[in-house]
Amino acid sequence: MRRILFLFLSLLVFSSCSTKKEILYFQDIEKITNFEAIEQFEPKIEVNDVLRITVSSLNEEVAEPFKMEMNNQSSGGGGGNSAILNGYLVDAEGNIQFPVLGEVSVKDKTRGELEEMLTTRIRDYVTDAVVQVRIVNFKVTVLGEVGSQGVLQIPDERVSMPELIAMAGGITYTGKRHNILVIRDDDGKKSYGYVDITNADIFKNPYYFLKQNDIVYVEPTYRQVKSAGFITNYTGFFSLITSIAGLIFIFTR
Repeated sequence: MRRILFLFLSLLVFSSCSTKKEILYFQDIEKITNFEAIEQFEPKIEVNDVLRITVSSLNEEVAEPFKMEMNNQSSGGGGGNSAILNGYLVDAEGNIQFPVLGEVSVKDKTRGELEEMLTTRIRDYVTDAVVQVRIVNFKVTVLGEVGSQGVLQIPDERVSMPELIAMAGGITYTGKRHNILVIRDDDGKKSYGYVDITNADIFKNPYYFLKQNDIVYVEPTYRQVKSAGFITNYTGFFSLITSIAGLIFIFTR
């Protein structure tokens, strides 16, 4: 009887422990010395993106025809998202309608490439034109075992997986750090990949930088999945074992 109880208690203790491999981020960090990280990353413009394009000049009057009339109205108190209403929507063919220039193809261009192209074309009319382009609907959806699930707006159009996790409140102790799923839309086709944030090789992972409209899902651990069953925690498990042991003791006296 004592051996049985000792065995159950031992299993309970060891199953409730988490290992370093399961919890710590960036293990074997010494491996990253002198290797090239993915630094040259700039998202490409996609269908249904909303672009804010500003044109400026020392003579604002000559630049005025190239400016979109901005609507500063906010929709029902959603002030944080009202900026998304103002901009050029990329249509299904990957084009925008730009003042004076007409239809402009923007799909698959980076922000820098579009700025350069528009600057060249507008300087046929405004010799000192300066063009700035922003993707104002850059957002990533975070689901699963994080501090705060939701849709995160990314103002600077560049976010890495560690930054996104920090913005979402970190991964909880019940989330898998080595198997983070990223679902991506590439030119209308879905693709996916996995990121292991416990491994220093994350800096070489093609999903280290996230794209607009990515979906990130942090899976629950096996222990967390099992906790959703009939016995929801270790206290309940221990009570069940104690009851069984008591019955065995009574019937074997």
